Amino acid sequence: MQNKTLIYDGTFEGFLSCVFYVFEYKLTQVTIQNEYVLQNALFSENENIVTDKTKSDRVWQGLKQRASRISSTKIYYAFLSEQPNVENILLDYIQYIFKNKEKVDTDFTHSSVLKTSQIAKNVSREKHRMEAFVRFRLTKDSIYFANIEPDFNVLPLISKHFKSRYADQKWVIYDIKRNYGLYYDLQTLDFINMDFPDNFDFSKTSTDFFANEEFDFQKLWKDYFDSTNIKERKNMKLHIRHVPKRYWKYLSEKQPNL
Repeated sequence: MQNKTLIYDGTFEGFLSCVFYVFEYKLTQVTIQNEYVLQNALFSENENIVTDKTKSDRVWQGLKQRASRISSTKIYYAFLSEQPNVENILLDYIQYIFKNKEKVDTDFTHSSVLKTSQIAKNVSREKHRMEAFVRFRLTKDSIYFANIEPDFNVLPLISKHFKSRYADQKWVIYDIKRNYGLYYDLQTLDFINMDFPDNFDFSKTSTDFFANEEFDFQKLWKDYFDSTNIKERKNMKLHIRHVPKRYWKYLSEKQPNL
């Protein structure tokens, strides 16, 4: 039988629609690929799968009934990793779940269970780092703006944390790597896309875009950071482990003195 490649729109619902299609037609030799990272394979028949929320919901509800909450969480987290071939690892994991009456989330002898768990753990670590390292800056139109550039697509995972913590402020958290963000207007939380000026530098706080008091806020924070830093007890190796250098360019406490 010829291998079949199912192409979806990159969304989680689109991926689950592909899973539904696999079960519906009892496909055995199948590959799922995101249309934005499509790699044409020799001797493979391509088919575009339209995202169908009814079908994706049926798969998701079925997973919640057959698997533990841990398993379904790991599947979603791993999907957001955007790792190469992750869709097919997850498909194998989901098929394994539906084949077994018992919970399989700790059956690490099965390859896809182990791989999903490992990927999900990395995504979870990145989620917690984003929650800790996001730095808001006050714009001239009184909106707190933060840009992030995470290794994984964790923006959907951190929305609840920031909506709860900053419920009294208008804010935007923008993933500049994936070109979309979260906007909270004191009432609703929405995903948005933005166009930035050509001269906009995400690592700089420009007077063209940010409020004057923002510079005072940053200086106060940096002074506090410097005053609590005991040079004699500095352990740079440990510090970098907890605050990797790739985050430094967006942390106000790591910037030169204003």
